[in-house]
Amino acid sequence: MEFLAEYASFLAKTATLVIAVLVVLSAFAGLRGKGRRKAGGQLQVTRLNDFYKELRERLDSGLLEKAQLKLLRKQQAKADKKSKKAKPSDKRRVFVLDFDGDIKASATDNLRHEITALLTLATPQDEVVLRLESGGGLVHSYGLASSQLARIRQAGIPLTVCIDKVAASGGYMMACIAEKIVSAPFAVIGSIGVVAQLPNVNRLLKKHDIDVEVLTAGEYKRTLTVFGENTEKGREKFQEDLDVTHQLFKDFVGRYRPQLHIDEVATGEVWLGVAALNRQLVDELGTSDEYLSTCAREANLFHLHYAEHKSLPQRIGMSASGAVESGLVSLWSKLGRLR
Repeated sequence: MEFLAEYASFLAKTATLVIAVLVVLSAFAGLRGKGRRKAGGQLQVTRLNDFYKELRERLDSGLLEKAQLKLLRKQQAKADKKSKKAKPSDKRRVFVLDFDGDIKASATDNLRHEITALLTLATPQDEVVLRLESGGGLVHSYGLASSQLARIRQAGIPLTVCIDKVAASGGYMMACIAEKIVSAPFAVIGSIGVVAQLPNVNRLLKKHDIDVEVLTAGEYKRTLTVFGENTEKGREKFQEDLDVTHQLFKDFVGRYRPQLHIDEVATGEVWLGVAALNRQLVDELGTSDEYLSTCAREANLFHLHYAEHKSLPQRIGMSASGAVESGLVSLWSKLGRLR
């Protein structure tokens, strides 16, 4: 047991030293970067047709005999030569975006730049496809994300949203803006509702003779609080605010999807893709892979991704976080084996 204690102490000291060094390096990098311009980002453009072509060629190489493969390559070379002679306008363009939403809709920061870029050259003959995954989150955050997609509709450019896993609550608020929603059969759709919850520890504080003073200027500056004593009037006002937000949500969805029986689907319930299609929450069943591979046969596909440049302090901070996490995992696993 003494050996285990000494070994654990040694590992703890080592981890502490590593953390201290990383903190010092991070602080030094922060001082060097102070006063410099904030790190920007860069728009990355990938031609997806090449990706699908490479997949097909690899499969051909594995399945066909040498003579068959040679003949196929010859035919493809002729087709490519003919395609190069065609005018660029002969094929429409499809711009592919991704949105992986957290509770704060943080991906909006990149989405806004991607949309700004494509709107500089996209035309009504093109199409924008958004691969959307989100279970929802803060109202104002997803309101902004939805407003970004509305810019595409306002420009008269066809917008399609593909949902492979989930587009609920704020996620569906974004999806409903599309002229066409394509959902995987078992994707989670809907949750047109509003929810808020918070704990209240006022009775616990009173039990220990702890007073909490909540001072406000304005009758409804605070309705429900965590520490103060909540009143029935405050609860009623809080519920009223939720109802108003819910009505705005319903009106928003109804404006973009007038075919919905909004009161029937705006109950906060969710449906899988098949059931969502029956309720007209989505327009087609299918995966994003299926939809894009079909588009690639007759259109030029471009994937847009705005990548933020991480500053040196940010990179060091991420490295430090990873090192600490790895060190702790290693420490606990070694102690576990020793026991």
